Amino acid sequence: MALYAALYDRKCQSPLYWDEVGERKMLGPETIEVTLQKIKIIRERLLTAQSRQKAYADSRRRDICFEPREHVFLKVSPRKGIYRFGIKGKLKPKYIGPFEIIRQVGKLVYEPALPPERTRIHNVLNKHTT
Repeated sequence: MALYAALYDRKCQSPLYWDEVGERKMLGPETIEVTLQKIKIIRERLLTAQSRQKAYADSRRRDICFEPREHVFLKVSPRKGIYRFGIKGKLKPKYIGPFEIIRQVGKLVYEPALPPERTRIHNVLNKHTT
């Protein structure tokens, strides 16, 4: 007995049996043709869903550019049970700062002026962490 049949008390429906429920014998080229048509439909529907999700994401996305001498807050990634900047629990900060931007290192990368007590923080940041 196959593992799927043992777990779910029914046979696994492979792509060869998508068009009809029940027992069916493989009939050669027709079965391959039906399977290829089903795969084509699935790919089209996946592309439709991906383009819809991309449109949703792009509607909320905006390009942010910073200039030197501007101030930014840095987002702190949460880790359960770890002290972040002296506070643990519900009151731990999501953002720290403000920090002044010294210079732009790359197209999306900036260097903030961090105080000496923040030496453990990486001194180059991506615009997505601000």
